[in-house]
Amino acid sequence: MAIKFQYNKTEIQRLNKQLDIREKALPTLKSKETALRIEVKRIAAEIERIQQKLQENDESMNSFIALWVEFPDIVSIKNADISLKNIAGVKIPILEHLEFDVAPVSYINQPAWVPIGIQILKERISLKTELKTKGRQFDILNYARKKTTQKVNLYEKVQIPEFRSAVLKIKRFLEDAENLSKSAQKIVKQRNAEKEAAL
Repeated sequence: MAIKFQYNKTEIQRLNKQLDIREKALPTLKSKETALRIEVKRIAAEIERIQQKLQENDESMNSFIALWVEFPDIVSIKNADISLKNIAGVKIPILEHLEFDVAPVSYINQPAWVPIGIQILKERISLKTELKTKGRQFDILNYARKKTTQKVNLYEKVQIPEFRSAVLKIKRFLEDAENLSKSAQKIVKQRNAEKEAAL
């Protein structure tokens, strides 16, 4: 992206203002990028932990898989409390609380392991819901981190150097123009002096 500019003092002020904005914003953007990077890494570790727990849950369910065929469809999510948390200016969903609805069932006509099955299912649903929420957090924060990194690189590697270069070019141009003007004035003065001396 080449900066378009005019060769005058007003343009130097305009470019310096743009340069100043970017130089002041850069440390904040770098801090935001670092905070997002740390948070993305932390959430990735949490996702891995939840996936491990789900795998353990799968193993405990698989140990008596034949029994799950006769398990009644009685467990569902009644309410999921989700709030928003602000991390480095980015809002992410946080699962606060999960409330279950367990349909009334006659335990007399059900196998004795149904209460344990209810607990296992609740844990599984909780883990899957938490995993989904963490996945959403990861996607939102990772996207924001990438965008922030792009902006840091744009400012640091492209725009700030280009603005500095443009200001320097204009200053050199104006200095050269001033020097040429002074030289021309000296030549005119010298010629006038020579003409007066010749008269």
